[in-house]
Amino acid sequence: MTAPRRGGPFPVELAEGDDWSTWALTTAQLDTLRTRAEKIVDIQPAERGSEGWRWRLKAKRTVGTVRFGSGEDAVQLRITPKVPVDRLLHLLAHAPDRARWDHGLVDTAAREELFPAVARTFVRTAERALRPGPLSGYQGREDTSTTLRGRLRVAAQLRRRPGLALPLEVAYDEHTPDILENRLLLGAARRLARLPGLEPSVRSRLCGLDVLLDGVTAPAPGARLPVWTPTRLNARYGPALRLAELVLRGASFEYADGRRVRVDGLLLNMEKVYEDFLAAALGAVLQRRAGGRPQPHPRTHHLDDRREHVLLPDLVHLLPDDGGALRPAVVVDAKYQEGLRRENLYQMLAYCTRFGLHEGHLICVAGDVDGTAVRVPAPGGTITLHRHVLDLSLPRQALTARLDDLGRTILRARTPAARPGA
Repeated sequence: MTAPRRGGPFPVELAEGDDWSTWALTTAQLDTLRTRAEKIVDIQPAERGSEGWRWRLKAKRTVGTVRFGSGEDAVQLRITPKVPVDRLLHLLAHAPDRARWDHGLVDTAAREELFPAVARTFVRTAERALRPGPLSGYQGREDTSTTLRGRLRVAAQLRRRPGLALPLEVAYDEHTPDILENRLLLGAARRLARLPGLEPSVRSRLCGLDVLLDGVTAPAPGARLPVWTPTRLNARYGPALRLAELVLRGASFEYADGRRVRVDGLLLNMEKVYEDFLAAALGAVLQRRAGGRPQPHPRTHHLDDRREHVLLPDLVHLLPDDGGALRPAVVVDAKYQEGLRRENLYQMLAYCTRFGLHEGHLICVAGDVDGTAVRVPAPGGTITLHRHVLDLSLPRQALTARLDDLGRTILRARTPAARPGA
């Protein structure tokens, strides 16, 4: 049990995956945690002592360091990941266009502070992406000008300056580095540069990214992130952009009512990290072994014919049918949990039914369900729901081998012999 101290925010240190720990919190500190950290920690009353109630705290699936509140109600919450930092960096630095991880992206020191390590990984990845120079693209602009550039915005001209020849309301396309990809990199670099505890050399390199991205507008703090689309043109940005998304998502906090606010610190949702990693890394394995095209986190599939209910599997892999058209051939869902719940099976059954598949694959991070299956009789034949385990604590080479083995297993399950009732 830890008691409050005077001076500065009250420090609460938890570890992901640990059991309940007991803390003596003031009423103001308790209110801060209940109102600001509802998605980060669980809170229960423990016992009543001579100084008041003591409270039990337990971390959920978010790791990081963040400060909530001010004055006497301020709490500094630190949650360490259960995955060693060097393994977590591998998850963060995944690259779907590589069959193997680039070991140069990640420091091999196994035990160190999380966010300074994230900053080093990001700056190295971003520098590599920007080495040939920042990407540029055409962006639509609207402006007032004394000369005609692009096209005249007639409606705006008549509304703002009826009867006047000049100035002109114009619209044009400008070739500029101020594009979505560069905005995400700049936002993440500035966010990480504000973290305490960074080495001066890393902070200097982050500031150097700011110089390289001169003329780029960073995302507004706390705003919802725009979605970028992987293309041939931005392929070299891929690893850096995925890290940037995680950093920027960790720089804001969402309340129960959907409001997002900027936080004083940085948080990572381990469930999201795992889903992103598995979709990208396993998708790369399937593509290398069978061809086709992976769809990580697609939002283009719907459960109903009116397209009102979006299906959200973590990975759909497309393979050519007899006519050569790419169609869903593999569906995978990541579960950052030990074992599976009944609703996970129902969810995967819906995916298989909608895609017309005889197999679905659920991959959790722990448990004794590896290699087992649930067989569901269906009108078109038996649907088999496979259950696998991917242990994130494995050394990186073993984890790479395990992913490759999962890819072989998933593709082998598509053979007619593995589909009784197909």
